[in-house]
Amino acid sequence: MKVERSLSEVVSPTLKALKNPGLLLVSVDENGRPNAMTIGWGFAGILWGRPYFIVAVRPSRFTFSLIEKTSDFTVNVPRKGMEQAVSFCGTVSGRDYDKFKECGFTSCPSKFVRSPVIEECVIHYECKVAYKHRLSEAGISSGIISQWYPGGDLHTLYFGEILAIYADEDYERSLP
Repeated sequence: MKVERSLSEVVSPTLKALKNPGLLLVSVDENGRPNAMTIGWGFAGILWGRPYFIVAVRPSRFTFSLIEKTSDFTVNVPRKGMEQAVSFCGTVSGRDYDKFKECGFTSCPSKFVRSPVIEECVIHYECKVAYKHRLSEAGISSGIISQWYPGGDLHTLYFGEILAIYADEDYERSLP
């Protein structure tokens, strides 16, 4: 059973999972087909007096076009044992694979956004894009540019206002 949670309750385990194995960012196409992308970068906190989850997505990613169309996404914290699926979702494109089918994910409707959540995950964030910002080389150190953006393709930051957070009742026991 999923239970509503506050950001302060789940932010620490979320950030720990963000580092390893990663989180699953879910978006949906115009036909309702969901796509999951592994993320290892993100920020959760308070902005403009509201809870936000900020995700970074490169324009070359399939997920980018989906978020651009729907202006929403979900962030899902995987449970123990999902490491292989998280790795898969970070190495293949949703243009070429139905990641939900390949990984055996169950798509569950969200309460407030079009993008679904992954039932098998233990913590879920529903986010509506309130602002986006495309990074530019101006202002980013040359070391970061050479390490992370040698071919261009700088991230767009999506500032997702968190409309709902919920988790398994015993989510702490199921975290990686």
